[in-house]
Amino acid sequence: MSLKFNKHQIERFSRQIILKDVGTLGQNKIIKSRVLIIGMGGLGCPVAEFLTRAGVGFIGIIDSDKVDLSNIHRQSLYDISDLKKSKVIAARKKLKKINSKIKVSCHKIRLNKNNYKKILKNYDYVVDGSDNFKTKFLINDFCKISKKFLVSGAISKFDGHVFTFDFKNKNTPCIRSFFQEKKISDDILNCEYEGVLGTVAGIIGTIQANEILKKILNIGKNLNGYILILDLLNLNFRKVKLNKLKNV
Repeated sequence: MSLKFNKHQIERFSRQIILKDVGTLGQNKIIKSRVLIIGMGGLGCPVAEFLTRAGVGFIGIIDSDKVDLSNIHRQSLYDISDLKKSKVIAARKKLKKINSKIKVSCHKIRLNKNNYKKILKNYDYVVDGSDNFKTKFLINDFCKISKKFLVSGAISKFDGHVFTFDFKNKNTPCIRSFFQEKKISDDILNCEYEGVLGTVAGIIGTIQANEILKKILNIGKNLNGYILILDLLNLNFRKVKLNKLKNV
């Protein structure tokens, strides 16, 4: 069933609606979509902001942390007035200011093996902006089993990675095909140890949002089966094919 757009909605989304790959039917798909964002840090903030601006109707956000002064240089939804506040509560307030019609479900928790199934099952699309591999593997495994569309991102220093997994395709490799669980350290995802330029987070998060919108609209070519590697210090971008491992 299609939504009827009022004058305000037509004006708000006019620059998207005039795109031949979007139109009113595409905008309707965006408004009806349900997206879960895991981690409201440097990646999750731009993802949530641009999906909200695009008109996504229902967004879930997960993070157990509070806003710290060191977050503000890269986590674009927060400012000084948000210090010591829950990230998901502060983010929802900002997102509602951008689009009052959006529904934002806050999960002020850390995703773990006891709670993830109950939350993830309510969404069609999942964005991984987490900063540890335990969570990334948990998200990956659930999305693979439940055949959900997953966009995962990682940042460090001047570099960023974006993965897209369309698990409805049985030949799709997963994040375990790239990262070997026993051979990695969370230090490579932790800005506290490695550092990161704030703009890198914004660029990678925006690409993640773009991949979700393309999938909702079923347009363009996605990264399924590939990893996009961005060296933003030297402006080198490359796309590398992931090979599906036999036992993964």
